[in-house]
Amino acid sequence: MNADRPTSASAEGHCDDLLLDSQVCFALYSTSLLMTKVYKPLLQALGLTYPQYLTMLVLWEKDGMTVGEISARLLTDPGSLTPLLKRLEAEGLLSRTRSREDERVVIVELTDKGRELREQAKGIPQCILSASGQSVAQLQALQQDLLKLRGNLSDGH
Repeated sequence: MNADRPTSASAEGHCDDLLLDSQVCFALYSTSLLMTKVYKPLLQALGLTYPQYLTMLVLWEKDGMTVGEISARLLTDPGSLTPLLKRLEAEGLLSRTRSREDERVVIVELTDKGRELREQAKGIPQCILSASGQSVAQLQALQQDLLKLRGNLSDGH
C-alpha cells in the first residue's frame, strides 16, 4: 500500500490501494528482481550465484562461522543453506567441519581459493553503484530506510 496516496475509488469502483503500482511490496519485489539481474553477469564471471555471493560476503566479513551463524546473518533457514554450502565446498571455496565440542555444529571456513575470490569481487560494488544511477549518499539513505522497514516488519511478527 502506498502511504503517500489516500484511499480513493476510481470510476469503476476499484480502490487505488489495490492497484499493482500502489503496492510497496511490488516496488521492492520488482527492484529486487532487476538488482539480481544486474548482479548476474558480474557473479557469473566469478562462478557464483547471487545466494552464493551473499554467503561469501558473510564469510569474507568473518571467517570460521557456524552454519547457524551464517543462516542468522542471511535471515534464512539453515536447512536451505546446506545445499548451497555443499556446492561452494565442491568448488573448493570453503570447507565444512563438525565442531569437536558439539557434532551437531558445522563450522564453515574459507579456503585459500575462497579468500582469493574476494579480490576478484572487489569491483562489484562500484559496478552496482554505476548501474543504479544513484549517488553513494542516495543509496546509503535508501539502505537505511530499507533496514528500518525490515526491522519494523520483523518486530511486527
